[in-house]
Amino acid sequence: MDINKVTAVYFVGAGGIGMSALIRYFLAKGKRVGGYDKTPSDLTEELKKEGADIHYEDNVALIGEAFKSPDDTLVVYTPAVPESHTELTYFRAHGFEVMKRARVLGEITKSSRGLCVAGTHGKTTTSSMLAHLLKQSPVDCNAFLGGILKNYESNLMLSDTSDFTVIEADEFDRSFHWLTPYMAVITSADPDHLDIYGTAEAYRESFEKFTSLIRPDGCLLIKKGINVTPRLQEGVKKYTYSVTEIADFYAENIRICDGNITFDFVGPEIRIPDVELGVPVKVNIENGVAAMAIAWLNGVKPEDLKKGMATFAGPRRRFDFHLKTDQVVLIDDYAHHPAELRQSILSVKELYAGRKVTGIFQPHLYTRTRDFAGDFAAKVIFDRETGRSRGFAFVEMPNDTEGQKAIDELNGVEYDQKVISVSVARPRTERPSHGGGRGGYNNSRRY
Repeated sequence: MDINKVTAVYFVGAGGIGMSALIRYFLAKGKRVGGYDKTPSDLTEELKKEGADIHYEDNVALIGEAFKSPDDTLVVYTPAVPESHTELTYFRAHGFEVMKRARVLGEITKSSRGLCVAGTHGKTTTSSMLAHLLKQSPVDCNAFLGGILKNYESNLMLSDTSDFTVIEADEFDRSFHWLTPYMAVITSADPDHLDIYGTAEAYRESFEKFTSLIRPDGCLLIKKGINVTPRLQEGVKKYTYSVTEIADFYAENIRICDGNITFDFVGPEIRIPDVELGVPVKVNIENGVAAMAIAWLNGVKPEDLKKGMATFAGPRRRFDFHLKTDQVVLIDDYAHHPAELRQSILSVKELYAGRKVTGIFQPHLYTRTRDFAGDFAAKVIFDRETGRSRGFAFVEMPNDTEGQKAIDELNGVEYDQKVISVSVARPRTERPSHGGGRGGYNNSRRY
């Protein structure tokens, strides 16, 4: 089915942030749009006001007549919906074209130049930055994003002139394998979604498969040092980026002062001095280098890059300042993976060195919390004076068997170009017992 020729589109699981961008896309194209979601939300109510016919009960009788013809109706569903869903079962039984959201995005990338940003973390901010850099320049773009951009109050951007389409490439359920990128970015590949992938190796392999889908006339931009071996087609160029070391694209002369961050952007045959971050978070230097690199490779001029970085307000819930006074700062951040939490905490401590930091963490996904419980529980040791990590942490393990397993699997492993050392935590000095003592770390399960 040609998605451009359908007259009606029905969404099973309409309330997700990714699905909502597609709903807005088809509404903008003049299609009749309807769908189901489990519960109402601010987002679904906004979509209803924009013209989508959405209901909240899994009931075939509630499907509008406009969506009852298999010849001109496309059905889009999210993997979060169970296969036993009544409406989904009905559409399949009656010969409708049923596609995952990712496949629909894949069809869109086939007819445009897709700029696809993938990664365990960093992809929402990086893709949003890239979209903003293109949108506020003469190059322009379309975009399907995983967050609501505060600059535009939307997760969808459309253009009448540009054939670039920025897409946040979701690795969940291997969805990004439907895409055909013109250019791709990989920000990170820390293991996640192990309930689906099974092993960290399978998760890593999915990113390598993603690199094989890049068009022969395109390129891959990958963070230097991450554990992914690209499988590029002949003709695909490869670039690296970094903040901490020299790469094809990198940052230098980084300055953090009074809640502001500036840096110099450096790439092949280009240097842009004094780039100011609109959202002054240290991790955004890295995200910004990636976004600026892809934008520059596609014709955005240095002055537009600099202006775009300074005016980027960020997506909602990505280091979002709700309160900012001399006494109190309240930040909302979507960090939900141990590596993201580490970056978020370090960013806060560096931005507000010497100030007390209190964090409230809400786990996201039972399976992720289960799989990385040890990482979430790690007690990172920070320097009292600088607020920086001292390079080690303690993790409480449930028993000695699990502790030894962690040592066997992780000790000596290379991560972010550093070799990890994992061992049983012991006192600085082994003090002799004089009786009546309480013991030391020897009697605990700290690693």
